[in-house]
Formats: sequence, structure tokens, C-alpha cells
Amino acid sequence: MKVGGPKGENNLKIPPGVLVEVGESEIKVSVANPEEKHQRALWGTFSRLIVNLIKGVCEGYAKSLELVGVGFKVAVTGDEVVLEIGFSHPVKYKLPKGVNAAVSKNIIAISGVDKGLVGNVAAEIRRLRKPEPYKGKGIRYLGEIVRRKAGKTAKTGAAA
Repeated sequence: MKVGGPKGENNLKIPPGVLVEVGESEIKVSVANPEEKHQRALWGTFSRLIVNLIKGVCEGYAKSLELVGVGFKVAVTGDEVVLEIGFSHPVKYKLPKGVNAAVSKNIIAISGVDKGLVGNVAAEIRRLRKPEPYKGKGIRYLGEIVRRKAGKTAKTGAAA
């Protein structure tokens, strides 16, 4: 199934057993054998995937990541995101085709027409330096709350 819109074009492979009927103003999804559990699962899954496909080419999808830490920097050069995240060398992440990235200060905005691909790219970039629980430094989703832990504390007693 191919869908095109103002943001671009995307396609989805429909497995055997899933029936898709395209009408004037609606798309109907059904399965060959509704009594079979596997096909019922595919029914809902592909119904939602088609909705995501249409929304992606019309509106697009976006995820935002935030860099938290002293000296953490990010830049986009062509189809590559260059991150300075506390290692001895800059980390380069090559963006796949169909995904764009933009940077403003310490926030990376990832956008594209494929919901799954945008989410995977955001997760892979976050995985490069997950937020740590003691100081909260790292790469996190915008608005993500990192649960902080108390660090070591000095003993508060008289030494004998």
C-alpha cells in the first residue's frame, strides 16, 4: 500500500490474509478468517498502521531530545548528528533516509513521515548517553522526568 501527501510518500506491505478496501472517503480493513486469533491481531495492527501512515504523510511526526550536562553540545551537518556528550571524542550518528534533525541550543528535533523510524532514531540517539540517576546528566526526551537517587552521604557522628 502506497500513500502520498504534502509531507512526502510512504508505503506499507500488507500480509496475506489482511484485506484492505479503499473507498471514496474511508479505508476498510478486514481479515479473511476473523475466528483465527493471529488474523484478528493483524486486523487491529494493520488498521492502526494505516492510520499512522496517513497521518505521517499529512502532518508528519516529531520527537524532541534534550541534552543535559556541562559541556554537552550537538550539531547537525548534512545527514549526520555530531554529539559532544562527555566522551574523549565527538560521537557521530548518521540519520537514515526520510528522517530530518534540527538543533536549537541543547534540543534536538527529529522529524519524518514514518512514526516507527522517527521513534527508533530518537531512541538510538538517547541510548548513546542515557540520563543517569545521580546528577541527571545525559540525553533525555523533552519533558521526561528522571528519577533522582541520593548519592553517598557523609557519616554524621562523632569519631571515637
